[in-house]
Amino acid sequence: MKTKIRILVMAIALIFLMTGRTSAQGMPVYDNTNFISLVKSLVESAKQTSQLIKSVQFLKDAKESIEKVSSVVQQLRAVQEIAQNNQRLINVMQNDLQDILNSPYIKPEEVTRVTESFNAIVQNSLDTLDFIDEILSSDYLKMSDAERAEVLKQKEQESKEMVANITTKTKRYKDIISFRKMQDKINNRETEY
Repeated sequence: MKTKIRILVMAIALIFLMTGRTSAQGMPVYDNTNFISLVKSLVESAKQTSQLIKSVQFLKDAKESIEKVSSVVQQLRAVQEIAQNNQRLINVMQNDLQDILNSPYIKPEEVTRVTESFNAIVQNSLDTLDFIDEILSSDYLKMSDAERAEVLKQKEQESKEMVANITTKTKRYKDIISFRKMQDKINNRETEY
């Protein structure tokens, strides 16, 4: 807009200079047709500049929109991954943990330790879900979409580590049960000498 105004002011100044009846020496004389075509070209240039400015603004707006959509997609993927990891945790708690605790090869004093170990992971998972809900449902500390996506990616990584941790613990307890079962068979076998 400022460019248009400057061009128009220059054109008006040129009109006054050229149409004035001065006969100063060294002052070039312009005919009116050249002057009119100059003004037309200046006006056309101002229109093109205005269109360029609009195009640049449109591209900036489009870029911002694409970045927002990309950020939302990243957030959605991170939340889906966290939800899947929590579902794996629930499956382990429903199936494997119950098998471990019901095994006759887990000592009564170990049941508490096993339960506390798994409960810590579950509590961490629930805290993560509460935190994610808070991030997604409010303007958590006035975060931008990119910052929110970064936090969710970090929580997704923590969720993956939680699944790896619970998988390792489950495998370790199953190995202990398997070893004790084999040891029991060896110790209680009937010998025929």
